[in-house]
Amino acid sequence: MAGIGGSNYWEDLRKQARQLENELDLKLVSFSKLCTSYSSSRDGRRGDTSDTTPLLNNSTQDRMFDTMSVEIEQLLAKLTAVNDKMAEYTNAPGTTSINAALMHTLQRHRDILQDYTHEFHKTKGNFVAIREREDLLGSVRKDIESYKSGSGVNNRRTELFLKEHEHLRNSDRLMDDTISIAMATKENMTSQRGMLKSIQSRVNTLANRFPTINNLIQRINLRKRRDSLILGAVIGVCTILLLLYAFH
Repeated sequence: MAGIGGSNYWEDLRKQARQLENELDLKLVSFSKLCTSYSSSRDGRRGDTSDTTPLLNNSTQDRMFDTMSVEIEQLLAKLTAVNDKMAEYTNAPGTTSINAALMHTLQRHRDILQDYTHEFHKTKGNFVAIREREDLLGSVRKDIESYKSGSGVNNRRTELFLKEHEHLRNSDRLMDDTISIAMATKENMTSQRGMLKSIQSRVNTLANRFPTINNLIQRINLRKRRDSLILGAVIGVCTILLLLYAFH
């Protein structure tokens, strides 16, 4: 396997991994858009007094969510299997002379798989949380409307319920906007991270050949880590301030 045939086998595995990674990237972007648009679409339907249309629309989005979840899980399973095959190849006899380069490439694919898996589970969790929150708010709204139609009088208690419900909707909308901004920022940072990893891989190759460049790269990496910590702290403070403002 370490000869010409083995080299072709390794390249085939890399092509499969890159193809699956590209498919996963597109699927995760669509999955993220479905999550962010779910709440806003249901907000637009809350003013509709008909019960049939919201049920049909919600059912359609739920089916899309289930279908896309299954497709992404299948792609993640396939990419995991390809990574396992690449790991087996690196441990095969005859690959010792090029094992360092192979392990570096394998680690890059493993990091991408880990990032995609984490992003999928996080987006899925956000979608489920939004759906449960929307169902709860819808139930409260139905209870208020039932109370109004049963009493036939806009008394003080009904007005208080309506005001509280409106406050919940405003807070919910603010949270959705915050989540949308955070997810858009994450997508942008994920894209930039992919580009930086590619650039870093090329620079590391040069650094291995020139020790002086290697020292310079280490200083750059230290500064990049410091900047990442500062950026993370700023984002955390902004998120806390937004949450405090939303629930004030």
